[in-house]
Amino acid sequence: MLTILGFAMIATFLVLIMMKKMSPIAALVLIPALFCVFVGKGAKLGDYVLDGVTDLAPTAAMLMFAIVYFGVMIDVGLFDPVVRGILKFCKADPMRIVVGTAVLAAIVSLDGDGSTTFMITVSAMYPLYKRLKMSLVVMTGVAAMANGVMNTLPWGGPTARAATALKLDASDIFVPMIPALLVGLLFVFVLSYVLGVRERRRLGVLTLDEVLVEEKVDEKETETVLVGAGGSGDGKVSMRKGVAGGAGSGTDADEQDDDFQGLDPHRATLRPKLYWFNALLTVGLLTAMIMELLPIPVLFLLGAALVLTVNFPHIPDQKARIAAHAENVLNVSGMVFAAAVFTGVLQGTGMVDHMAKWMVDVIPGSMGPHMALVTGILSLPLTYFMSNDGFYFGVLPVLAEAGAAHGVSPLEMARASLVGQPLHMSSPLVPAVYVLVGMAKVEFGDHTKFVVKWAALTCLVILGAGMLFGII
Repeated sequence: MLTILGFAMIATFLVLIMMKKMSPIAALVLIPALFCVFVGKGAKLGDYVLDGVTDLAPTAAMLMFAIVYFGVMIDVGLFDPVVRGILKFCKADPMRIVVGTAVLAAIVSLDGDGSTTFMITVSAMYPLYKRLKMSLVVMTGVAAMANGVMNTLPWGGPTARAATALKLDASDIFVPMIPALLVGLLFVFVLSYVLGVRERRRLGVLTLDEVLVEEKVDEKETETVLVGAGGSGDGKVSMRKGVAGGAGSGTDADEQDDDFQGLDPHRATLRPKLYWFNALLTVGLLTAMIMELLPIPVLFLLGAALVLTVNFPHIPDQKARIAAHAENVLNVSGMVFAAAVFTGVLQGTGMVDHMAKWMVDVIPGSMGPHMALVTGILSLPLTYFMSNDGFYFGVLPVLAEAGAAHGVSPLEMARASLVGQPLHMSSPLVPAVYVLVGMAKVEFGDHTKFVVKWAALTCLVILGAGMLFGII
């Protein structure tokens, strides 16, 4: 019964948010509360919620101060050179913009933190998507998939969990998986190209040569509108700058790069004299995270306080920066604490344990010698419907034991367990995904409907590559 109710609770949540019948926060709180009563444990709801909040409080604190830290770093211009390089490649071409989104997300994902990746990627690319009227779910989907592949880095979390759960060395798990993961990342880039071409066709912008920029000037503001027009085939982007009552003059793509920068190169918050201080501080912070010198929430708390104090020594300026990022902080932290209700009820009532046991029990005995393949396939739904902790510490050891009985090594099982991460990064139980959809102003249900099929396909590509190379 608990197994059925567990799957029913997850299905109800997903259906309601994808149909936009409830907001994610309301659904994360009310649906598990209702099912907790159905299970007959309504009296323990308070304990379950507090346990969930206690477990996720460090994550919420980390996200709150990470948003402030990296938000300020974006304000002061730390990432402008990287962003300018990506945007110079993108120009005004939807295909290049989508590919650039994937490349930028993959590069920034090297720090192992999803929320950081999404903050920087969305801050850089969002203005371009809005300016060209491109689909924002394409941006969130591509960023989530690229980050999901990179999330398998040893310091990203899943690999370390698998190593801990099975008492293995993380490098022995990760290094042989690199070829398969590179294939997965290449697939994300190819998929980005395909989605970008589809966006280009949808917008009627068939080639970069055919983009025309028109500015309508009135007494108060200049509005830039991009429309499809016939090109001359000279490899340039033509821009017609309207002057009230007059004709415009043409300019090439390089001269109008600033029009598509996304980050204002003249914003008042820039601190060019402190660039190297901010860069070294960020490198030091990421190094401390990888070396685990202090808990990550503590590192971001100290980092946020330091970067605010040095870059904005005047208290009114500090308050202004905090206020500028307060909406994102509130949205994300609120979502995390709401998710604590969901995870608290799942774990406290025993639903997640029964679901995992049922999944293991239904595996036919004849599949024993192929348990690595089974684990890889199961990692898709299981890491989507439960936390990484629940899967790697609760389910993987059971699967590994079953595999060992049929001669399948724990290393193969551990590697196979990583393939579900591109889909996991869009799970409603992953706090960072709320940073992504919140900053991109995308409904979580819309993001889910778009990304699930492509992320699942990416996972299967990684699994197939792992089997082809003999890694799994």
